[in-house]
Amino acid sequence: MTAERFCEITSRYPALQLAIVGDFCLDRYFDIDPARQEISIETNLPVHNVVSTRCQPGAAGTILNNHVALGVGTLWPVGFAGDDAEGWELGRALRAKTGVKLERFVTTPERKTFTYTKPLLHRAGQPPEELSRLDQKNWTATPAEVSAAIGRALKAVAAQADALIVMDQVDLAGTGVVTETVLRELGEVTSSRPSLPIIADSRRGLGGFPPVIFKMNAAELAALLDIPAEASVEAIRAQAAELARRNGRPVFITLSERGIVGADAAGAAWHVPCFPIRGPIDIVGAGDAVTANLTAALAAGATISEAMELAMAGANLVIHQLGTTGTASVAQIGELLFSARSAAL
Repeated sequence: MTAERFCEITSRYPALQLAIVGDFCLDRYFDIDPARQEISIETNLPVHNVVSTRCQPGAAGTILNNHVALGVGTLWPVGFAGDDAEGWELGRALRAKTGVKLERFVTTPERKTFTYTKPLLHRAGQPPEELSRLDQKNWTATPAEVSAAIGRALKAVAAQADALIVMDQVDLAGTGVVTETVLRELGEVTSSRPSLPIIADSRRGLGGFPPVIFKMNAAELAALLDIPAEASVEAIRAQAAELARRNGRPVFITLSERGIVGADAAGAAWHVPCFPIRGPIDIVGAGDAVTANLTAALAAGATISEAMELAMAGANLVIHQLGTTGTASVAQIGELLFSARSAAL
């Protein structure tokens, strides 16, 4: 990709309208100073003193954070939060983001707000150390009326959006935003707007999803196709190409330190390697950075290989940010892309 082409693609980001349908959670960080540790008089157990608390949108919200950092003009989160303290914090964090429109985001007393609480020990001169995480999730089926509201919101934003992301983060099917009802509505949107880029990602795999743009890792691809998990990059290219032809939509397969493979609907496939590691890393948020950059780039007219190059740069920048789930701006991505290219010459 030339610098001129990079500018051509990314200069379109401020005009984009993107919708993110999925499980928005509250990422709550407890910053702990170990020098202030005490022993509880009552239990004789260590007391970790929290010296600051940071809250930001997580899960599908991490994709949104990356789009904000990229300068995307309008963002429509479609999901739900509980009518609870964590939901209030999540709403405040979303409202603080530039370009975010919350008209299609549901607050309901029938759900708890999906929350990741992350205690971090901060020692001078060392990377933050994350202690055992405390999660708050829903373990019952999402009520029908909540799913119906999400389905209506999905159809409404799809009529306006330049691209749409569907992100399923929950461990137990049917307990989050992406229910069978929402998948049926997604299928209707796919049929009515066949040219709309729709990228789907699910931690439980994409079986049962309509034929949209599939984004997954190698293990999820192997499970979907019922093939051995260990495969070469060339084998994964062939598998991705066949799946893309079958769905009539592009497919993207992330390969951790081996980079990413992408295929178009005609079955042409490409591989883009990772950028080099430059120090300590934290891989949390890397996949969401890939999803965000793929979507923005495709909506802005990038080719499959161009979108993957931008996604790999974004992910590399994110994994070098410790103690948070990071983001990458257009300026940072451009600097990494072209400084790496200059160094290779």
